[in-house]
Amino acid sequence: MNQIVKVTTSTKEYEVIIGGGLHYGEEIAKVKKPCKVVVVSDDTVFSLYGDKCVNELKECGFEVSSFVFPNGEKSKNLSTAEQVLSFCAENGISKSDLLVALGGGVTGDLTGFVASVFLRGMEYVQCPTTLLAAIDSSVGGKTAVDLPQGKNLVGAFHQPLRVVCDTDTFKTLPAEVFSDGMAEAVKYGVIRDLELFEQFEKKEFDIAAMVQRCVQIKADIVGEDEFDTGVRKLLNFGHTVGHSIEKLSNYEVPHGSAVAIGMVVVTKAYEKANSLDNTMSERLIKTLKNYNLPVSCEYTLVDLAEQAISDKKRAGKKISVLLPETIGNSIIQDMTMDEWIAYIVNSGV
Repeated sequence: MNQIVKVTTSTKEYEVIIGGGLHYGEEIAKVKKPCKVVVVSDDTVFSLYGDKCVNELKECGFEVSSFVFPNGEKSKNLSTAEQVLSFCAENGISKSDLLVALGGGVTGDLTGFVASVFLRGMEYVQCPTTLLAAIDSSVGGKTAVDLPQGKNLVGAFHQPLRVVCDTDTFKTLPAEVFSDGMAEAVKYGVIRDLELFEQFEKKEFDIAAMVQRCVQIKADIVGEDEFDTGVRKLLNFGHTVGHSIEKLSNYEVPHGSAVAIGMVVVTKAYEKANSLDNTMSERLIKTLKNYNLPVSCEYTLVDLAEQAISDKKRAGKKISVLLPETIGNSIIQDMTMDEWIAYIVNSGV
């Protein structure tokens, strides 16, 4: 049976549909009358699911074209966004038409950003094909592309019309890509749900139920803080350091792996700053290793802390940092950049 999570924000209400063997055309037709559709996807995903998506949309009366770009974070930039925008204009896409993001986080972020600016805003549907995209980036309306100076520096809040998550697509994920998604899943356990974390700790969970729970946590947080001014910052646990690792590695380190390392660094720093034992970090490290995720990197703490100066979460001379008080409960703390650098460097992790 399919799982449904309702997302309610100040700008839009929509549903996230989770289940195996979903029919993209049928699910999209429930919220959109037949129109022109551009399916945006990377070359890897499109080779696996492009025909299925396009054909199912056509069966439901949609007029479909597709834009396919090279896979990878390096395609998530203004140049690719401009190409998609030009494709839409050349193909006569109107404000009443639809974009469909078929793929992982890069595809979803890119497509959502294009949808937010083309004709001053049009509708789009997220069809995540990775675990990471399903539980995180496809929900909540954050869209963005990268600049050479840092990740996700150009973007907009633009909620999707619907999210259609066919969990069967996870079966074709390389092991390391599935593990990347598990980093974000573990994050949800740390920040909000001890029971969920314990399931990951014991490696005892159902995929669909786990996706539903992670999405529900995010939906609850986004519903309370759509524009990332308060509690939504909890979702960035591990991301400040993680984005530093991604940038320093020229995006060779995948997002989930970088976030895993970032969570460990910040948790150890919190334990050190508050004279706590290392129980939390030990449990976190053990759980991350359950899913073959890295827990350290080659970069120095100074490198990681200073790189965060260009992070989008910085506000003037301060940065919001997410700290785990206990597993299942996290807090937000604002620090000056000097305090942040000292906090991380003095942890000695």
